[in-house]
Amino acid sequence: MSGGIKSTIAIIGGGPAGLRAAEVAAAGGGDVTLFDAKPSVGRKFLVAGRGGLNLTHNEPRDCFVTRFSGPEQPAGIWTSLLDEFDPAALRSWAAELGIETFAATTGRVYPREMKAAPLLRRWVERLRASGVRFALRHRWTGLERSGEGWRVDFDVDGEARSIEADAVILALGGGSWRDTGSDGAWIPTLERAGVKVAPLRSANCGWEYPWPAGVLAEAEGLPLKNVAVWAGETLVQGELQVTRYGLEGGAIYALGAVLRAMPQPEIVIDFKPAHTVEQLVRKLGLCRKNFLAEARSRWKLGDAAFAILAHLPGMEPFASAEALASAVKGCRLPLTRPRPIGEAISSAGGVCWSELDDLLMVRRLPGVFVAGEMIDWEAPTGGYLIQGCFATGTRAARGALAFGNQGTTAGEPPTSPAGGDAAV
Repeated sequence: MSGGIKSTIAIIGGGPAGLRAAEVAAAGGGDVTLFDAKPSVGRKFLVAGRGGLNLTHNEPRDCFVTRFSGPEQPAGIWTSLLDEFDPAALRSWAAELGIETFAATTGRVYPREMKAAPLLRRWVERLRASGVRFALRHRWTGLERSGEGWRVDFDVDGEARSIEADAVILALGGGSWRDTGSDGAWIPTLERAGVKVAPLRSANCGWEYPWPAGVLAEAEGLPLKNVAVWAGETLVQGELQVTRYGLEGGAIYALGAVLRAMPQPEIVIDFKPAHTVEQLVRKLGLCRKNFLAEARSRWKLGDAAFAILAHLPGMEPFASAEALASAVKGCRLPLTRPRPIGEAISSAGGVCWSELDDLLMVRRLPGVFVAGEMIDWEAPTGGYLIQGCFATGTRAARGALAFGNQGTTAGEPPTSPAGGDAAV
């Protein structure tokens, strides 16, 4: 809008992306109200902080941008997004809230006190002080074009309520951690408006494998540390954990997109990536029997690796040191399926990139922007997910400000599906 009148911006969703969007929009002069279906905001933020809030990751930018993936993802989009709000900016933002951060040896960046609640509390206080209003227990039910802006509909404890806004930012999350409000219920609403949405799928989740009883008896809950894991041509190094249903851990989380694309998903584990087959054989010296038992001490095999090698079909007894070394360097596990999305740390799928302009506005819905996990991107654990939500929230808010202040589209001229008077 013009003439000194603030543009009204409705932000729907109180997770990291929505809160960041509210902050940027208010700082830019917007009249901002944040709506959330739950009685409090930041619930997924608090869940992410269990055991230590991993805010971002300390690594070179050219490596950082490769952590984000997704179908139809525009070339250079994450370079552009991170140019606006990168890991250094996130750490500076936390410092402004009085939260000191540090980078662990893994590169993961945490608040010094390792807790999410103090940061969230100070963040919400600052948002309120900046003029952001919070409307809680408001479940979004739809949108309808209203003049140059939008009428936004909600269910509030069973009663209908509508508000008017010049621009709308949707930050309703993906499909993981449903109890936090991230339930994917927004998908049918956007699909009715003709917006293409890729199905939500588990990401950063465990995968199922039918362990023999002997493995579970000896290794359930134990880690496989410092392993290398292959899925097709993709290699990651890290840690796995044996579970009753298969495997969890950062290494398999990072391979999720590759595994989902495989007709028959499988991984190959190298339990000793720092050694070659020849080096392992030499470590066994003159051993001519009980190869696995000898290797347990001479190769320092962990308990979980030992149990897998002892009980998987076709493994023990090993006929030679070479056979054992080859198995240790290439333990093949055909997986059955990912764990349900309700157990996943995050989700893949969402609003397709082709539906969005450069400012994350939905082309079919002028003035409606999306941010966070609603968009079809994914990233591994390690601080990338929160960084991605902050970066997209920043971009969407700047787009909404530009739209509201100009009274025109902020990016490419979009086409409304019904002459600009569509109901969503």
